[in-house]
Amino acid sequence: MAGFSSAPWPEFGPPYTLQAPCLAESWQMSEDGITWDFTIRGAVDHPVSWSWAEFQALPRETFTVDIHCVTKWTKLDMTWSGVSLDTFLDAVPTPASYAVAFSDGGYTTNVPVADLRGGKAWIVDEYDGRPLEPEHGGPARLLVPHLYFWKSAKWIRGLDLRPTDQPGFWEMFGYHNSGDPWKEQRYSGD
Repeated sequence: MAGFSSAPWPEFGPPYTLQAPCLAESWQMSEDGITWDFTIRGAVDHPVSWSWAEFQALPRETFTVDIHCVTKWTKLDMTWSGVSLDTFLDAVPTPASYAVAFSDGGYTTNVPVADLRGGKAWIVDEYDGRPLEPEHGGPARLLVPHLYFWKSAKWIRGLDLRPTDQPGFWEMFGYHNSGDPWKEQRYSGD
């Protein structure tokens, strides 16, 4: 496959790639960023939403991380820009232990709140210094790089905070509930 290296991965794991394949481009968002918003709802006193302009005004971070796909590829040293989920979650007190990320197109994925806090997750709108392209989740996507990439929902629109876990789209079809690439948690039972 073009763009993939045959170099061995340390001890175990996927080959790395120079280009991140786009595995879901059959549906692309038709809205522009101006009409986009991000909402936190569920186990909160009141749902809170940020418009595109409000999102753009929040403190931003630029950072470099590796991403890992369940289909056994890894892309090293990806530079993203966006807003830490800590910023959003700090504005919405909640007793919730779990979140279901929801996106345009109906996609959902579940993530423990602990995996979204502590500088471990962001809402990103730039990759490599450019606006995030729609086929890769633009105008904004969730990024949780320490978990397999299906947990980093494209076309993100919000989080539904919950006291108990609820499987997302792929988890209902047998993907692992946690998705830790270092434990190779691809499928239920791994």
